[in-house]
Amino acid sequence: MEHNVKLSSAETSQIWSSYMNDSAVICMLRSLLVHAEDKEIRAALEYALEISQQHITKLTAFFQEADYPLPHGFTEAEDLNLDAPKLFSDTYCINFLSQLGKTGLNAYGMAVSLATRDDIFDYFQTCLMESVELTKRANTIMLHKGLYVRPPFLPIPATIDFVKKQKFLTGFLGEKRSLTALEITNLYANIQRNALGVATMIAFSQAAEAEDVRHLMVRGKEIASKHIDIFTTLMRKDDVPAPMRWDTEVSASTAAPFSDKLMAFQTTALISLGMGYYGASIASSPRRDIATMYTRLMAEIGSFAEDGANLMIQHGWVEEPPMSPNRDELAKG
Repeated sequence: MEHNVKLSSAETSQIWSSYMNDSAVICMLRSLLVHAEDKEIRAALEYALEISQQHITKLTAFFQEADYPLPHGFTEAEDLNLDAPKLFSDTYCINFLSQLGKTGLNAYGMAVSLATRDDIFDYFQTCLMESVELTKRANTIMLHKGLYVRPPFLPIPATIDFVKKQKFLTGFLGEKRSLTALEITNLYANIQRNALGVATMIAFSQAAEAEDVRHLMVRGKEIASKHIDIFTTLMRKDDVPAPMRWDTEVSASTAAPFSDKLMAFQTTALISLGMGYYGASIASSPRRDIATMYTRLMAEIGSFAEDGANLMIQHGWVEEPPMSPNRDELAKG
């Protein structure tokens, strides 16, 4: 028996967000592919581009079947300049793919948990497995080329133990306990994500045409750099090595491969991801000073995100997401 089940608000939100993100990623990947030189990295970029294009085809079908307006998103005609000189190195490209795969694991994992209809569930389940494959391919290439920096190793304890003192939770006054493995993991991953953000902001600030957009990118670079320094200092206090930065993986080109709209969208997307990861870090950090640190940094990037959103609204770049109808306005006729 066939059932014409409407899309739920949860499903609509996920397919709309996916369409916007995939249309932006396609433009990014097309530009990176033009200049990528390494064969293995090119193959990984081609795989990511292929699955993103397949996503747009399937998502378009979902919207059409539901008689729902198709989002405008981003297009190669409006938001991509393939004639621009090379802006990113091959090393940046493979790190971008690695982070893209990891982001997909989180996003599609959430989408699967929110899906009710079988076809929507199956679609996001497929996307989740594709993200697993993309992450695996990127990490394998980075390992082969000596670009993958493994998270720190910790000595194996002789026995198990239990927490005996309240100082396990404190961190403002007196002696501080060492970082837990999970706290190190979060600090390390947040440094990596911010390092990619710094490189991206450097490139976008060089290429942006509008002065206010350039200013936004420079500010984003400064915030991400400051957060890297804070996390690195915290790790080094426990003699734990921190990952490297990728500032030098950006060329000196000032020609824009992307529209200001696309670069501003990618910037706000990075901010949203950062806030989510910082929130998860708070939940898994028992030490009060670390939780407070993340809370303070979230407030800082939250203010930056609001400024970025206001800039995009002023330029007319913000596409309204699916919303419930305003009943009061409808009642007024």
